[in-house]
Amino acid sequence: MLSWTAGFTSVRGACTVKKILMLSVSAGGGHVRAAEALRAHAATHPAGIEATHLDVMDVVSSGFRALYTDLYVDLVNNQPALWSYLYQKTDEASPRSLAQRIRRAVERLNCRALHAYIRRHAPDAIICTHFLPAELLSRELRQGNLHVPVWVQVTDFDLHRMWLVPGMRGYFAANDEVAWRMVERGLSADAVHVSGIPVMPAFGLPPDRKACAAEIGLDPGRQTFLMMAGAAGLGGLDALAARLLRVASDFQLIALAGRNESMLDALRAVAKAHPARLFPQGFTHRVERLMACTDLVITKPGGLTTSECLAMGVPMIVNSPIPGQEERNADYLLEQGVALKAIDAAALEYRIRLLLEHPGHLDAMRRRIVPLGRPHAARVVLDTVLAADSPDGIDARA
Repeated sequence: MLSWTAGFTSVRGACTVKKILMLSVSAGGGHVRAAEALRAHAATHPAGIEATHLDVMDVVSSGFRALYTDLYVDLVNNQPALWSYLYQKTDEASPRSLAQRIRRAVERLNCRALHAYIRRHAPDAIICTHFLPAELLSRELRQGNLHVPVWVQVTDFDLHRMWLVPGMRGYFAANDEVAWRMVERGLSADAVHVSGIPVMPAFGLPPDRKACAAEIGLDPGRQTFLMMAGAAGLGGLDALAARLLRVASDFQLIALAGRNESMLDALRAVAKAHPARLFPQGFTHRVERLMACTDLVITKPGGLTTSECLAMGVPMIVNSPIPGQEERNADYLLEQGVALKAIDAAALEYRIRLLLEHPGHLDAMRRRIVPLGRPHAARVVLDTVLAADSPDGIDARA
């Protein structure tokens, strides 16, 4: 049997440096972004942390990667009803069921390279922003082959059973309700920590609105809405932008097309017909600077995107949620009164008109966001991991 232990800390100058490995899975972008947020915060942590991030899909077989990530993307985009059924059924399934045991056996067959990576890097702690790497390491912890504490960060405002992996040192929840549900499902209260969902440091330091507006030619004094690429679930961004700009009101619209060059060109064509009102943008690593110019974000309710909005104090209109986790995220935001929901383009136009005619609604949404934003979630996670007394992976189940 292979066996490895927690890595020795290295020394950077006179400071002892802890080595933390972040493990994510690129099934959707949120898990990777959460891991990157943890790595970014670790780089400036006063305790001194040597942080590494690995997308586990980079070290598994191509067949397993296609099955795990490509199939997921295909299901949520083309078979949302089937994905909703699978999400619900796997949440209800017993971990001891035959189907779940077969699934875990298949996953274990694809984790040798991950084990080798961990041996080479010898981390002092591991933080998983997806349940798959936690599951892959759970068996090694249980059999005594791994002696590195493994932590799990949930990246939605919902709890699916697959996040409840036995043998973890601790679990990080997006909010109090998710933490309560963890304990209700059998985790020890001492192992559950309410951290929020990690976002990049820039979202905790909102930049100046005037300076950010000047970068793209916006008038900082006019009401501004940001429509992100995820809004394409309501139709093409160009068609949505044209429809909203026909509303008789003096607002500005930023449309973020991401890496879709053809959509960016289409948006630029619409912008010519609406000078000084539509501002098309391509891919950017500095979304926080666009949010700083913005009074409202129109987006799909992914856990990371909505956490970034909450951290920046920006209300939302959410649309086209992926069945399962994004639907639950949308429910949470609507219950908290910090978002509206648009089921189609007509609903989006109606809600924009409503907010323009009743600006007090937007102000109220903004006030309700204040206690919900957790821009320093990553710091809470890192501080908790560093402060943990025991390096041994323990079973947190009651």
